[in-house]
Amino acid sequence: MEQLNMLDGQVIPQIGFGSYKLNGAHGAHAIVNALEQGYRLLDTAYNYENEGTVGKAIEMSSVSRDQIMITSKLPGRYQSYDDALTAIQESIYRLGVDYLDLYLIHWPNPKQGKYVEAWQAMIAAQKAGLIKSIGVCNFLPEHIETLQQETGVLPVVNQIELHPYFNQEALVQYNTSKGIVTQAWSPLGRASSVIDDENLVEIATKHNKTIPNHSSSYIKMAYSKWCCTYSKVYNCIKTTAKYGYF
Repeated sequence: MEQLNMLDGQVIPQIGFGSYKLNGAHGAHAIVNALEQGYRLLDTAYNYENEGTVGKAIEMSSVSRDQIMITSKLPGRYQSYDDALTAIQESIYRLGVDYLDLYLIHWPNPKQGKYVEAWQAMIAAQKAGLIKSIGVCNFLPEHIETLQQETGVLPVVNQIELHPYFNQEALVQYNTSKGIVTQAWSPLGRASSVIDDENLVEIATKHNKTIPNHSSSYIKMAYSKWCCTYSKVYNCIKTTAKYGYF
């Protein structure tokens, strides 16, 4: 699996496994299966209400903790400094780990206007060894500029919606100009129609990606064009392994 260098000197796998809506025993077994197939980057969030499930899967897996990169996210309602620190600790406790590899502000929540406070708390948590790398989700350039101006620290990752119907070219270019890794959430889109889009299938075919399962075409397209992507579709676990992404 290809890895990307981040601004803080850490590296990140180019494909990760998203855990949204994976809960309970079924979710834990799905995540274990993903790890067995080669995924090493797992994505969860406070708001997904499944950090315990992800932690259980890591405990059940034969893959050692130091080989797994765990991402979680701070919800908008906990962006004050003290609330953010508490939320970070709670995520660590639910996951049953000693630290988080990557922690993101889930969205800037600009009307509340406390995302700089949250960022300052995350910087403190990073210095305390609770987090290795810090980043953001769904941030626009003006939000990132504010973080840099107020703290001097840039996020290493900006996780954004990114798929063939919504390529966000300007935002990706901005992230790249700052040295920020762009992560794509929902790389197959939010609707099954993306999988069967005739134009996209034709593009994949032109690039010699004529494979039985169309979903693997889109994962490969995202893997090739965009910096880092999450598969949120359980059926893609076997596909990514079968077609050599690991």
